[in-house]
Amino acid sequence: MVEEQIQEVLIEKEMKKAYIDYAMSVIVSRALPDVADGLKPVQRRILYAMHAMSLHHDKPTKKCARIVGEVLGKFHPHGDASVYEALARLTQDFSLRYPLITGQGNFGSIDGDPPAAQRYTEAKLSAISSEMLADIEKETVDFKANFDNSLKEPKILPAKIPNLLVNGASGIAVGMATNIPPHNLGEVVDATIAYIKNPKIEIKQLLDIIQGPDFPTAGVIYREGLNDLYTTGRGAFTVRAKAGIEDVKHVRSGKQAIVITEIPYQVNKANLIIGIAKLVRDKRLTDISNIRDESAKGKIRVVLEIRRGADANIILNKLYNLTQMQTRFNGMMLAIVDGAPKLLNIKEIIEQFVKHRKNVVERRSKFELKRAEDRIHILEGLLLALGEIDSVISLIRKSKAVTEAASQLISKLKLSQKQADAILEMRLSRLTALEHRKLRDDQKSLEELIKELKITLGSDTTILEVVRKELLEIRRKYGDERRTKIQGKLKTFSERELVTKETVAVTLTAKGYIKRLPLNVYREQLRGGRGITGTELTSGDALKEAFVCSTHDYLLFFTNKGKAFSLQAFEVPEATRYSKGKAIVNILGVKGENVETTLAVKQFEGSLILVTKKGILKKMDLKNFSKIHKSGIIAINLPEDKGDELIDALFLKEKEELFLGTSKGIAIRFSATGLRSVGRTAYGVIGIKLDKDDFVVGAEVLPAVKEELQKISILTVTEKGYGKRTAIDKYRKTARAGKGITNLKVTDKTGNVAGLIKVNDDSIIVITQKGMVIRTSAKNIRQAGRSTQGVRVIRLAENDRVIALARIREE
Repeated sequence: MVEEQIQEVLIEKEMKKAYIDYAMSVIVSRALPDVADGLKPVQRRILYAMHAMSLHHDKPTKKCARIVGEVLGKFHPHGDASVYEALARLTQDFSLRYPLITGQGNFGSIDGDPPAAQRYTEAKLSAISSEMLADIEKETVDFKANFDNSLKEPKILPAKIPNLLVNGASGIAVGMATNIPPHNLGEVVDATIAYIKNPKIEIKQLLDIIQGPDFPTAGVIYREGLNDLYTTGRGAFTVRAKAGIEDVKHVRSGKQAIVITEIPYQVNKANLIIGIAKLVRDKRLTDISNIRDESAKGKIRVVLEIRRGADANIILNKLYNLTQMQTRFNGMMLAIVDGAPKLLNIKEIIEQFVKHRKNVVERRSKFELKRAEDRIHILEGLLLALGEIDSVISLIRKSKAVTEAASQLISKLKLSQKQADAILEMRLSRLTALEHRKLRDDQKSLEELIKELKITLGSDTTILEVVRKELLEIRRKYGDERRTKIQGKLKTFSERELVTKETVAVTLTAKGYIKRLPLNVYREQLRGGRGITGTELTSGDALKEAFVCSTHDYLLFFTNKGKAFSLQAFEVPEATRYSKGKAIVNILGVKGENVETTLAVKQFEGSLILVTKKGILKKMDLKNFSKIHKSGIIAINLPEDKGDELIDALFLKEKEELFLGTSKGIAIRFSATGLRSVGRTAYGVIGIKLDKDDFVVGAEVLPAVKEELQKISILTVTEKGYGKRTAIDKYRKTARAGKGITNLKVTDKTGNVAGLIKVNDDSIIVITQKGMVIRTSAKNIRQAGRSTQGVRVIRLAENDRVIALARIREE
């Protein structure tokens, strides 16, 4: 009995060896393409098996189940699902720039639908695959034994087309991955020819020919990152969907839609649409009203209808930032070179392909030369026999056996064994004069072919010339126009940059409906007019505030309870004069409180003064409000027991003055120099001492420069539509926290003061509780003393009252 020999090994060493063997098997035999033909082993086996089955482009298709079985049984002993998946991908015109298989049936879709079962689908090689397999029977490539040593399979395909660059590749191996984008065949061929002409060509010169990747799904590519990919083999670049803005035809004018016609490579269209729908549902895209997929017959068309008044460019910019309409392609040009993985730049890939084709052409030429020489050798024997046909026939008739006849022919006519065998196998029909002439012609053509092949094999230059001519023919037969557009450096725009800078009016109602509209909607009228409808109000609602700003301003919203919220002006929904606007709770995180005043900010520099209903002042640094989260921040800490509320917020510079006005017609003017900045949670200091039934209705900051101060008047408007302008020098300056002086004589005729603003030659707008708006010039309201009642500014309807006024300065 033979004792078993047990060999002791370290487990770490054995595991390391086993893992390396496994890793190399995955890298070389499964996941990575060969640089020569650009194919992974399973893809190569599928094409070769179909070639062996004569499933060429000019033949009928056959069931995919039969093809898969052929591949599994002869070359690829793995799961049938993996083989069919690879076969299906080779048919997809949205996955491969130039599909290598023509499919009959459902092979999946860009929406991620899986292929039909292999028993239902059929396939054959596409026309371009004939160029991948051309001359494979002419000993142009090496073969190896299949998994059970019963058959031979090619190590690589002859591949006339530079498939690695043309169709790209992707795969994940062990510890490494490849992701090569597809390119335009014409551009790659031209670059390859340029390399053949000048092997020392620079990568930069190659990139003048190859513009960049050319995806089957088209789209737009930005150049940034492409240079790294092509020079180092590793790089990332941005791919965008192609989208345009169109008018919606089935509704009245004014409504637009974003139409997506091309999507980034390898993006699932259905998932893209679902992603957009989720953003709409989560209110991250608030202005898309409808989503329709109108794609058909391989053409993509996704329609995103947007609400009236919304800016389509802003929404499109958001879509690029938030969805797969913009992706990053992380390129890694890794391929198998001489049996090992290697990271390649674009010149090295072209160099390896040319080296491969040079080898194929050389081996093919040697094969054809040998075959031609063998054939002409036979022809020479046949022609010699025909020249002495009578003696040949006599010799054959006298011989007792074929072997004797062959030896007699060899000795008498000085022929080789092959020539003698060919003569003995020659049919009698070859003895005609016509056949004799045909043999002479064949001999002549073979002599010319041999001469040509010897010239081809005479030098590398002549071999490369053959490669060049074949590439030109490939381009002529299969070249097409570029699909993907290449653009310069990607410029990312903030939403603010995409919005046209213009002066707009923003209105806010008591029930919290906000909107903006162009200021030119309100034309100037004479003093005393009835105004125009400024907003459509719901039952029980009233216009609360209106202000004028630029679409590029930042808006700070201050609530009655002292919290601050932030929004960019263009984010306020644009609407018509007659619409009520959009609920502010759907835009800001306001809960359980009312927006009391709004401040338009251009830059977060300088100081801010907050004014409360009880006459309290609080000075703050504006930087405190530059970054406000959605739920807002505390601007002023109002004690609950005092019943105070925030009413206004103003910019404040050094040495400027403050002007406060109350509902009972009292005003105070004092220097703000003594005010110091405090934190967000502080309360503030007294600005004016009020009577029991009085409260502050307005505040203004007055300039420190005397010349500017002299140009200013204070415009005061009452609830019943009366107003007056009073020069600022009529208000003497006092100390802060005083009781103030008379600003306007309040009577039953005028009603209490609704608001006040400082004016020069500005236009103003006056807004009533029922939504009427009048725009007029401040010059139309005459100047008067402090104790006057003023003149009629707007004629009010019954039970209406003035609730706000705003100054307009054109940007």
